[in-house]
Amino acid sequence: MNTKPFITAALIGSMFATSAAFAAGGPRNSDGGDRSTETANSEDLTTIEVSDLQFMREEEKLARDVYLTMDQHWGDRTQVFARIALSEESHTSSVDYLLTKFGVEDPVVNDTIGVFTNEELQNLYNELVAKGKNSFIDGLFVGGLIEEKDMRDILAAINQTDERAIILAYSNLLDGSKSHLKAFVSVIEAQGLTYEPQVLDAEEVELILNDESQVED
Repeated sequence: MNTKPFITAALIGSMFATSAAFAAGGPRNSDGGDRSTETANSEDLTTIEVSDLQFMREEEKLARDVYLTMDQHWGDRTQVFARIALSEESHTSSVDYLLTKFGVEDPVVNDTIGVFTNEELQNLYNELVAKGKNSFIDGLFVGGLIEEKDMRDILAAINQTDERAIILAYSNLLDGSKSHLKAFVSVIEAQGLTYEPQVLDAEEVELILNDESQVED
């Protein structure tokens, strides 16, 4: 599958249609047989699917942890960090549910704020918190960066699975990230500034910001 058209279509809002298509046909094993959700375990998933689930679990925790930390510094200026941190707590829990469902080891062995098993995410957390503490505006742009990165990673993970439950969960995470990005941009624009895309293409970000069909997560 060509990733670029897939990303653009998803950002317009076609992910649930994709999920419905998989639901209609049902997830498949590599031999073409049906994969029963009642007997789902890590052996039903590819190595990539397992890796993506574990990464997504900690990536959603990273978002939660950064926003909780930013709220400590800038909570007197806006409630956006506190509000979205609650949503991210729900997101990381939904991925944890999938880990349990498929018998995949949970990488979150310590739920303390700012502690990660994945070295890449640990370094990113440290970098983003340091940047976000510089100023209120920097903190808001850190939020935008996190949501753009989340969308990029979620779409890549969707593109590498045919498991219905995972696709549905990732689609919900994607919708949440779209709403979160819009919330951060709204606060940035209220400061008289213009938001510039940091990870996704400008066209993709424009589609997200102009999409009035999204339901607040």
